[in-house]
Formats: sequence, C-alpha cells, structure tokens
Amino acid sequence: MKGRRELLVALAALLAAMPPYAQPGDRVRRIGILGNIAPVADGPNSLQFFVTALRDLGWIEGKTVTFDYRWAEQHYDRFPALASELVGLGVDLIVVTAGVTAALATKQATTTIPIVAVLIADPVKFGLVASFAHPGGNITGIAQPLAVWGKWLELAREAVPGAMRIAVIGNPTNIVYADYVAQNEAAARQLGLKLQMIPVARADDLAPAFEAMKVAHAEALVVGTDGVYFVNLREIVERARANRLPLIGAFRNAADMGALVTWSFDIRYAFRRAATYADRILRGTLPAELPVEQPSRFELVINLKTAKGLGLTIPQSMLLRADQVIQ
Repeated sequence: MKGRRELLVALAALLAAMPPYAQPGDRVRRIGILGNIAPVADGPNSLQFFVTALRDLGWIEGKTVTFDYRWAEQHYDRFPALASELVGLGVDLIVVTAGVTAALATKQATTTIPIVAVLIADPVKFGLVASFAHPGGNITGIAQPLAVWGKWLELAREAVPGAMRIAVIGNPTNIVYADYVAQNEAAARQLGLKLQMIPVARADDLAPAFEAMKVAHAEALVVGTDGVYFVNLREIVERARANRLPLIGAFRNAADMGALVTWSFDIRYAFRRAATYADRILRGTLPAELPVEQPSRFELVINLKTAKGLGLTIPQSMLLRADQVIQ
C-alpha cells in the first residue's frame, strides 16, 4: 500500500508539473489574427512571442489550435473587411495586433466573438472599452503604457542641443492621428520648437517624406508607435542615417539599428501577456472579466556610436538616466 501511495503521489506531482494542455476530446480552437503586414524571414516578428507563449500554455498549432491570418498590408482602410472575414470563418477568438484602428474595426464586426487587442493606444479614450478595470463587452487586452506623445519631442530637444526644427511622421489613416498631432503641437509650443508634421501612411510615402524634411531643414526626426513604422523601421533608420538626421524612436530595436535615442515599452512582454489572455478566454473566461493591462515601464536607450557619427555630445544627465547605452 505504501508503495502504491508513493506511486500515486509521484504521478500527481508529474501531472501538476505538466503544461495545462486542452483536455482530450476538446475540439481544436480557431484563432483569427488581424495585423498590419505578414512577417518576413528577415524582418520583425512580434507575433512569434505570442505563438510561443501560447504553446507553452498548451495550445499547439495544428493539434489544439489553428490560426487564420489576415493582413492589411499597410492599408488601414482594409481592416473592416478583413475583420468581417475572420468573423465569417467562425473563429473562437480574434487577436488584433495592428492598434486602435484595427481593434475598432473588429469590435464593429462582432459583439460576440472575444477580442484580445495587443498594444493599443488608450482604449478608454478611443472607445474600445468602458474602463481598464471593467472593460465590458467582448474586448480586452494589453494597452500601450499611457504617455504624452510629446515626450519624444522633449527627448529630441535634449539629445540634440540647439535643435529647433523637429519633424514628426504620423499616419493619417490611423484613427489616433488627430490626437497624435494635437499632443505634438501642444508639446512643441511648450518646448519652443518648430514642429513639422509629415503624413506617412505606407512605405511608398517615406521617400517624399524625407525629401520634405530636407527642404524644411529638419534637425531631428521623431518616429511614433504606428505599425507601419514598425514594419518599415529599418528603411526609416537607414534614410535618417543617409540624411544625417538624428532619429528619436518609440521602438527599442530602432536603437540597435542606429537610431540615436529610443524611449519604448517592451513589445515582447505585451505579446506574451496577450497569450495568457487568449489562454484564459479559450478556457472559458469572458473578456469582460479580464481587466485591460496597462504596463507602465518605459526603457530609455541611447546609441553613442550614432551620436559620434553625427558629431553630437549627449548630455551627461541624459546618459545617467538611460537604461542602456550602446557604445
């Protein structure tokens, strides 16, 4: 009997240590993914962090879950039709990775299918949820840390002493654009800067945008969090380098590519957390019962190699605040 008890205890411990796979006999769940552009082999792929974290929670592609992908290919006006396609497929869950514009289109396409939105700008301000703590309805997720978008202008002025003419690119097809422009204009007035807002909705707009910066004698460039800029980040960094234009960005990997300064949140963390939301919803939790998470930590990264190439001296006070300095 003693040996049997020990065997049962050992089996129980083994089962407790195993990942919580879907129970035998459960049907394969179907997740729709609505994003901006399909990942490429040599490009950024934040979605991999979601898929990997979901697999760690027991959801194995082809065995317990399948994915249906829809990509807008940098055309934000396609989101409503793409969201409707996913709804028509009868998916169990839709994960939105392309910001507020895509999330609103999905919310309008269905009031019943659960939605998990990743890295959305203030979801209360833009009407996605009733509140962070009690989202209500069928949508929840991970918000971008709340920050005044003019913060990047402040960093530009500090990192490039004496700079007055600052260019900021913004996507006019993004529903947050008007708010983005208003916050940057307010910050520019407060900081005494001359702001140049330049619309960039897709990759084809980058060449004329940089030409406009050259004509306006821009002394620094701020790049925000729009998904179009994330997927075209390398080209943006390279064009800034070619024009000897200090770049202040909102994505951490831009600093590794050569941006002068980045102030950003952890995208990897957000996508991994989104997987835990998806897991709970697939196991029966309602989106309305899952508070929207609002990460608060930003990371300041400074690329001194880029600063040296531009002939800039980063203030010591700024270097001391940095989370990482790339030599």
